Amino acid sequence: MQCVVQRVSEASVVVDGEIVGAIERGLLALVGIASGDTDETIAWMARKVATLRVFDDDAGRFDRSVLDVGGSVLSVSQFTLLGDARKGTRPSFTNAAAPQMAQAMWERFNELLRAEGVPVQTGVFAASMQVSLVNDGPVTILLER
Repeated sequence: MQCVVQRVSEASVVVDGEIVGAIERGLLALVGIASGDTDETIAWMARKVATLRVFDDDAGRFDRSVLDVGGSVLSVSQFTLLGDARKGTRPSFTNAAAPQMAQAMWERFNELLRAEGVPVQTGVFAASMQVSLVNDGPVTILLER
């Protein structure tokens, strides 16, 4: 599983010209589910995203999580994170989970984030999406498990 987490002051997802998910202060999570991922992997990642300390405290240090600052997460499924472009110029996606499994695991990831107390907005699984964001910092972290 891979997750690219960006600290944002705002982010949104548009599908077919309509906003389907939007947040203000919080995290944009681009989520890639791998074929070998398990429930344990999903739970670990949800907890990591909920508690990742990438927001400034009063001293300007990264010491607060999205929970601590009352932020939200915009979760977007993105199988292309699992693309392997080491050979040739066309990425291989053989490491990505099959769509049915990936959708169920992504939905579980979102449920677990909500169970941690994080408000979650989402994109639409397997849709063509336009993602807009204002990266705050910029802060971008790659999480892998």
